[in-house]
Amino acid sequence: MKASFLNKDKNIYVEEIDVPTLDADQVLIRVESVGICGSDVHYYKHGAIGPYVVEKPIILGHELSGVITAVGKDVEKNRIGARVAVEPQRACKVCKQCKAGRYNLCPDIEFYATPPIDGAFCEFVKIQSSFAYDIPANISFDAAALIEPMSVCIWAAQKAGIESGSTVLIAGAGPIGVIMAQVAKAFGAKDVVVTDVIEKRLAFVKGYGATRTINSTTESVGSEKFDVFIDACGVPSAVYAGIKSTGPAGRVLLVGLGSDDMSLPVSHIQNNEILVTGVFRYANTWPIGIDLLASGKVNLDAIVTHHFALNDVEHGLRATASPDAMKVIIHPNN
Repeated sequence: MKASFLNKDKNIYVEEIDVPTLDADQVLIRVESVGICGSDVHYYKHGAIGPYVVEKPIILGHELSGVITAVGKDVEKNRIGARVAVEPQRACKVCKQCKAGRYNLCPDIEFYATPPIDGAFCEFVKIQSSFAYDIPANISFDAAALIEPMSVCIWAAQKAGIESGSTVLIAGAGPIGVIMAQVAKAFGAKDVVVTDVIEKRLAFVKGYGATRTINSTTESVGSEKFDVFIDACGVPSAVYAGIKSTGPAGRVLLVGLGSDDMSLPVSHIQNNEILVTGVFRYANTWPIGIDLLASGKVNLDAIVTHHFALNDVEHGLRATASPDAMKVIIHPNN
């Protein structure tokens, strides 16, 4: 099969490799759609994210969907031909975090496209059968692939306790901000306010979840306080302002990849008993995501703006910087 690699010199190239061999509990998937994530772009530009360094060639891409073409000996053969969305990780299942249901925090997690684990910019991948979720006919392969970033938003909504009547402030109207706005609305939020500095993105999110928008270059939230603040941009000044706009007993979820260290309004956090926490991937979110898509409560096809073939992965990575780009999709088998 063909696969697109990134090497330690940050070069992208396509190479022929063997089709993966399956463990007894795994399935083989012909990859149809793979979304480009900010982490893929970061590896391409910098060769590392924190302790994860590209030291040998790696296949990027972890937002994916496809069709099961073969199964391991312990998997029912009737799974062959199934259209699936893939949860791109493998936990140990025996550590303290896994046993507590927080397998996203498993210290031995193997996550697609995180060195040294290969990802999905290739024609075929393998995954445990239980992490390949059947999708109904009304969910496209593009949307199914984007259940992965939506899962980050679902996990954030759960941790934030968003429910009927919640008021939510979101910083950032990029792909995660737009998906987060839709998920917050689907969870019952009555007011979803999104801030950004790009007017075109603010105009877009008005049609997908936001009840109001604020251009933070010319406006501010003012004295209004929210039940939940979610950072989807990673900008330190936006995080600070968002926490200040969080009301008593509110929750702050840090989703955006920003600076390692930031200044926070500690007295405001302490005096209002605000819970501030991060989001690291997700656990048990795919069934929720599939239901949100199938029911029409969330629209992920709307945020797809660019499509590229496997030979054009580098162009796809560069396209994410375009002012017109929202979500870029790679199609390995086209």
